[in-house]
Parts: sequence; C-alpha cells; structure tokens
Amino acid sequence: VIIGFLGSLLMWVLVDPICKWIKSENAKGCIISIAPTLFFVCVSSAIRGFFQGHQRMLPTALSQLLEAIGKLVFGLLFAHLALKRGAGVPELAAAAGWGVTAGTVLSTLYLAFEMMRFRSQNTPVQKVSSSNYKQRVAKKLLKIALPITLGSFVISLTKVVDMSMILRRLQAIGYTPMQANKAYGSYTTLAISVFAVLPTLLNSVALPLIPILSSAIAAREKNTEHKMIELSYRINSLIGIPASIGITLFARPILSLLFANQREAVETAAPLLSILGISVFLSCMITATNSVLHAYREVKKPIYSTVAGLVAKGITAYILIGIPAIGLLGAPISSFFCNAVIVTMNMHFVSRFCDDLDIKSLFLRPTLLSVLALGIAFGEFLLLSYHFGETALITLVCIATAVLLYLVLGCLFGLISKDDISALPMGKKICKILEKMHLLSTNELEKT
Repeated sequence: VIIGFLGSLLMWVLVDPICKWIKSENAKGCIISIAPTLFFVCVSSAIRGFFQGHQRMLPTALSQLLEAIGKLVFGLLFAHLALKRGAGVPELAAAAGWGVTAGTVLSTLYLAFEMMRFRSQNTPVQKVSSSNYKQRVAKKLLKIALPITLGSFVISLTKVVDMSMILRRLQAIGYTPMQANKAYGSYTTLAISVFAVLPTLLNSVALPLIPILSSAIAAREKNTEHKMIELSYRINSLIGIPASIGITLFARPILSLLFANQREAVETAAPLLSILGISVFLSCMITATNSVLHAYREVKKPIYSTVAGLVAKGITAYILIGIPAIGLLGAPISSFFCNAVIVTMNMHFVSRFCDDLDIKSLFLRPTLLSVLALGIAFGEFLLLSYHFGETALITLVCIATAVLLYLVLGCLFGLISKDDISALPMGKKICKILEKMHLLSTNELEKT
C-alpha cells in the first residue's frame, strides 16, 4: 500500500519532468490516467502472493482475466466517449489509459473479495500479541520482499530505458519527434505485444512450482528440489525454444495475421519482432531462474544480474540506435544482450544448488527438434505463398503444421515424454490424444 501510494503520487506530481525527459509532451494525459494503476497493482500483487503461498492459482487466473477484459471494455468505452466529444489523439490515449486503471481496480476488488471469502471459510491462525514476534516477522518479510521489489523495479526500468533511449536516439539520427513516436509505437504496440505473450503464459505455468520447491528446500528434500528445477527448465525449453525460432521465422506472417489493417506498421515491426523472437526463450528463462533463486532466499542475486543486463542494454541501445544503418533495430538487439546477460548470470547462481542438470536433454535436443519442425513448416509456407499468395489461412496452416510436427517428431524420437506434456497447459488432454496414437513415453519425472 505504501509503495503503491508513493509511486502513484510521484507519477502525478512529476508528470511534467517525466514528459520532458522522454521527449514526449503529449504523454502527459496518459501518465496521469495510469498513475492510480500503480497503487492497485501493488495491492493486487500482494493478494496474489497470498494465494500463491496457499498454492491456489485460480483467483490469480480469474483476476488476470477480469483485468484484461476490464481494460478492453473500459478502454474502448472511455475512448469512444472522448471521441464523441471531439477529443484529439493525446486525449483519446489518456481516456484509454483511464480504462486501464478501471480494469486494474476491478481486478483488485475481486481479489480482495476472494481473500475475505477464503479467510472466512478457513480456520483463522491464532493471533500473536507479542510485539517482539511481530517485529521479527516484519524484519524477515522486509528482508525478503524489499530485494524482490527492487528487482522488479529494475526490470521495469528496462522499459523506461527502451522508451527514453529509442525516442532520443532516433531524433539524434534525424527522425522528427512525430516519426520517432510513430516508430516507437509500431515497436511497442505490435512487436513487443506479440513477443510478451509467451513469457506471460509461462510465468503463470512456472509460478505454482515455486511453493513446492520452497517446501522441498525447507524439508531438505534434495531429490524433489532437483526435479522441480529440472521441470521448470524443461517446461520453458519445450515451449520457449520452438516459440523463439517460430517467431523469428514467421514474424511478418504473424503480424499480418493479427494486424491486417496496419500494413505500414507491420512492415516496420516485422524485422523488429524477428530479432525479438530470439529473446523469447531467454525471457522465459529469466522468470524461471529468478523464481528458483527466490525459493532459495537468494533474493539479491537476481538484482545483480538484472542490473548487469540493464547496463548491457543501455550501452548497446545507445550505440546501435545511434547508427543510421541500424536505427530502431538496435532496440531488440539490445534486449537480446540484456536477457542473455541475465540468464547467464542466473544460471551460474543456480548451479551452486543444482549443478548436475542434463543440459543436452533440457536445451540442445529441443533446439534441434525445433529447427527441424519449424524448418519444414517454413519451407511449406514459402512454397504455398509462392503459388497462392500470403494469406491468413496459409499462415495458420503452416503454424499448425509446425506444432504437429514438433509434437509427433519429439514423441517418436523420445525427446518429449508424457510427463513433459502433462506439465503444460491442457497437457492431460494432449496426452490422451497422443496416447491413442501410441506416441508417448514416460520418464523419471512421472511422480513429480
């Protein structure tokens, strides 16, 4: 509550200096409209952490769904009302920003209701009146929470670096403020939006593993610890690696499919997304390795790696975007260097607790399988596009081919097992289908 309130207040009070710093005076209304969101995000995050500790992920999932629907509905409604009043583009964007805030408020209210309902249905813990006990708990909580909060702040800071660096450096190489904002809009609205889908999905899949890992660490069950870390890495590699290669190869077809009416923006964003695709797997691994380190109470280590990644990002972005021949392409390239530094350092930190992972099985085999399946699918796409033109149907058929080939070939060669698929979203249903085709094998993680 305190951090959220101060954050919202600072955004409101410092809106003018912020706009001058990022060289975007028209952003003032947007910043003001989303400032209250900080407060409600902090509150909702704390409640989601409460449910995560109880290994109850349904309230988190439903709250995220409510938040997304609320942002969409309220954002469109407020923008529509502003448009009817004759508002300009900056005012329309600010109105949509109030929709974002409304969606977050809706999600927070739902979570607060669910927490009260959960507490009323469960036996309350006996309250301890000792002030010394409360102080010890508070100190322990702050010792863990503050570094994690600081780490999240540093991660968010990378987005600010992107925004300020891109707008400033593009104008330094000859872009007008309007051209710089237009290019930045294509990058964030199209390329970043598609890029962020998979890490967000895998984040929700990996989070429930952390309380189990924490329990195993507390009970000193080394075998379970090893299996949980391996399972977390395996999920990320089985989905993240083919997604990285797929987005890199199919960047323009995917954007054309999703944003069919924005051809100019698609042409600008396609090469950016293609480069960003390489970082999809790395971004997934950042979440996985950070979570493992948090489970081991090594809450400062992710901060060190994130700061190092941020420095790498800032240096490479400043240099590359300032080269006219590279320009905006320097932004996704700098993101790759940032993520690579973070993952490398995190993997090194985790190796202190689990240094006997089968790297070949976890990462190399899914990479080879992904190259094979997606290479065939991309060849199919080129052939069909040459004869029939690039259509949405052809894109969907080729993506479906890649997924099917990846699953079938992985099962046939024994690279994907029943346990691997079961750990994925809708994994049990997929297993039943593949079992009927006699394609699945079982590995040692079956009891995990």
